Amino acid sequence: MEAIGQTDLPDTAAGAAAAADTPAAPDDVTVRLDETLDWLHSLVSARGVDQGLVSDAARIDRIAVCERLQASLEAVKAVEMVAFAQSQSTEQMRLGVHPRKIGSGIADQIALACKVSPTEGSRRLHVARDLVLDMPHLLDLLATGEIGGWTTRLIVGQLSHLDRATRARLDAELAGKDLGSMGAKQAEAAAKRLAYEADPAAATERAKKARKDRRVTLRPAPDTMSLLTGLLPVEQGVACYAALDAAAKTAKAAGDTRSRGQIMADTLVARLTGQEKAEDTGFEVGVIMPLGALLDPGDQRPAELIGQDLLPADLIRQLIKDAEARCWWRRLFTRPTGDGGQLIVDADKRKRRFSSWLAHLIRCRDRVCRDPFCGAPIRHLDHIHRHTDGGPTTATNGRGVCERGNYIRELPGWTVHIIDTDTHTVEIITPTGHHYRSRPPQPP
Repeated sequence: MEAIGQTDLPDTAAGAAAAADTPAAPDDVTVRLDETLDWLHSLVSARGVDQGLVSDAARIDRIAVCERLQASLEAVKAVEMVAFAQSQSTEQMRLGVHPRKIGSGIADQIALACKVSPTEGSRRLHVARDLVLDMPHLLDLLATGEIGGWTTRLIVGQLSHLDRATRARLDAELAGKDLGSMGAKQAEAAAKRLAYEADPAAATERAKKARKDRRVTLRPAPDTMSLLTGLLPVEQGVACYAALDAAAKTAKAAGDTRSRGQIMADTLVARLTGQEKAEDTGFEVGVIMPLGALLDPGDQRPAELIGQDLLPADLIRQLIKDAEARCWWRRLFTRPTGDGGQLIVDADKRKRRFSSWLAHLIRCRDRVCRDPFCGAPIRHLDHIHRHTDGGPTTATNGRGVCERGNYIRELPGWTVHIIDTDTHTVEIITPTGHHYRSRPPQPP
């Protein structure tokens, strides 16, 4: 448990600002797209003005055209992403980037532009490459709005393991199957069947590879819940579910008043943790809450499960009260920032590696990867001003990042620096000269 008290601590000196070229002026296509965006915004701003003047049939037509327009924009983005990737790869070769690293950082720049995580940026670029380079018929269907972006992504995913010639051949076959009249799952199934018939050996190898990728992930869900997901071979997943289902049926037969779903969930937790009851879990869970909310039952400021979700004050106090496992807490200190916020700056003390207390402080302050839009768990603690360039090992010069983010910043053309020590605002400048900023989330 992390209880936050407030103290006034001195600011650390600001890092040196890095210079970067200003991005080029928008080209004609960008200007045209911006004008279209402004016009669409005007339609939203004028909502209700034409109430009663437009028929319901016309509104359905508008909705259908908007859906087609959205699909067409996905096709345009795919073409732009592939052209950008080709240009950036050429530039990296010119700069002498190691052959094994050619292509690194390209999807990350796309992700920043799209305001999505680097992982999602990579997925989009992979789909775009297959679509633009090998599947012209499917790309045309997307560009005309005959099929949607999600359907396209599912189809491309089913053909991704095939060689380029086979993928191009199946693209032509799929174009004749009236994909526009199919639902997303039906279209995906049609692509999957064609892919298997075209190359059964490749399909088998794909299945073997998928089994090697088995894993367990944890994601936040609404209302203080979480999603614990196991990606398992199908027979193992079925066996796990059957065992939980059998436990639920046995408990219900014995008069258990919990629902079937509740019993299965509680049994899963109890068996994984080795506890007799799901409520008795004794593993460390980082929770940050204001000191007042910890001590005062009338203080309703929420707590935060680090990197996950907010928890109502009454709920976390009840969890602490009910915990049969040992519960401990340590203090964190905050100071006010110039814009009226708060920043975690110290914990309840200079080295190459961040010491345990400093690492803990940075993880509590940043919670998740500090790269904009990433949101991945913190894996590395990065010196913003590189240690090899004389950067100090301090909280101000440190940031929590994912493994990928820490490696990408070492590529030519990437710059990371602090632009405001008061709020610990960090700016990333990409090889194209675009600027992106991030700051730590507010403490609860």
